[in-house]
Amino acid sequence: MSRVCDILIDKSLQVGHQVSHSNRKSLKRFLPNLQNVTFISDILNQSFRLRVAVNTLRSVDKNGGLDNFLMKTANSKLSPKARDIKKKLEKAGAKPVLAPKKEKKTAKKAA
Repeated sequence: MSRVCDILIDKSLQVGHQVSHSNRKSLKRFLPNLQNVTFISDILNQSFRLRVAVNTLRSVDKNGGLDNFLMKTANSKLSPKARDIKKKLEKAGAKPVLAPKKEKKTAKKAA
């Protein structure tokens, strides 16, 4: 099983150096934090079980769900599996909807 996100293509295994205190460098694999998640499409009324990085999961939540995230993301950044889902959404006539922005809480200064 490969360590690749099922939605975004840039979330995959990376290789670098682990540097010790004495500055010796050894190869290290940096694995993405992948989780099995079931997304429910509001437009298609269908569920999709995908293996996604937690970073991608936060982006999906921020954009208001899987449908909005896929419609707003460029095809060049999506995996083939995600492009197929996006194509189904486009056939169903989906358009991206802006997610409601959260208001920032401001602290009042005591006089």
